[in-house]
Amino acid sequence: MDIVHERAAGMDISKRDAKVCIRIPGARLGTFSKTVTTYGATTNEVVRLRRDLEAAAVTVVVMEATGDYWKPFYFLLAESLNVELVNAKAARNIPGRKTDVSDATWLAELAAHNLLRASFVSNT
Repeated sequence: MDIVHERAAGMDISKRDAKVCIRIPGARLGTFSKTVTTYGATTNEVVRLRRDLEAAAVTVVVMEATGDYWKPFYFLLAESLNVELVNAKAARNIPGRKTDVSDATWLAELAAHNLLRASFVSNT
């Protein structure tokens, strides 16, 4: 399967924090490094996350969340990054998901291959 985004991030957002997987090219050709980090849901933590994503030169950030917990992450990250809010059910229904991977890692993998469709997000 073709890789559309060599540098992608997947985010699984909950009430208190976000698990973020950053997927970037590895040391050897054709390999990729995945790093999963937990960031808090405070403004300072989201700004720190944005700096980390920018430093990794991520070209797409895919996020899923329950309820409205995605909003602070989405609007702060979208100021400088390509951010997509996706339907969690759609992400889980794509074949090939292993049960031992975290949602953030799976989302980063799907984002790299551009297999998810972004939900509409109103600016208001």
